[in-house]
Amino acid sequence: MAKRGGFPGGMGMGNMNNLMKQAQKMQRQMEESQKQLEEQEFTITSGGGAVEISITGKKEITKVKISPDAVDPEDVEMLEDLIMAAVNEAIKKVDEASSNAMSRFSGGLSGLPF
Repeated sequence: MAKRGGFPGGMGMGNMNNLMKQAQKMQRQMEESQKQLEEQEFTITSGGGAVEISITGKKEITKVKISPDAVDPEDVEMLEDLIMAAVNEAIKKVDEASSNAMSRFSGGLSGLPF
């Protein structure tokens, strides 16, 4: 006689409950990891330290420091380029940190039965 109900592959309710508990635990860990990332601050420089940018994990700029040597009224474009490079590098650094933090969790998904 054929077995009725349940999940294909012999996955019983006990296994499903364990899977749900693991998923909830992983979600809590991901939320905590995201919160820690948002509280971090990253500092990036460009132009050999002429421009310094600090940014949070939420991608909010908290500090811009410009060396007086970088301020040349005859070459404002260079200063603009240095600021743009520092901001872009700061955003890239936050994105990399976020990606690294989340990759810890995605590695555990490969063993799921679907």
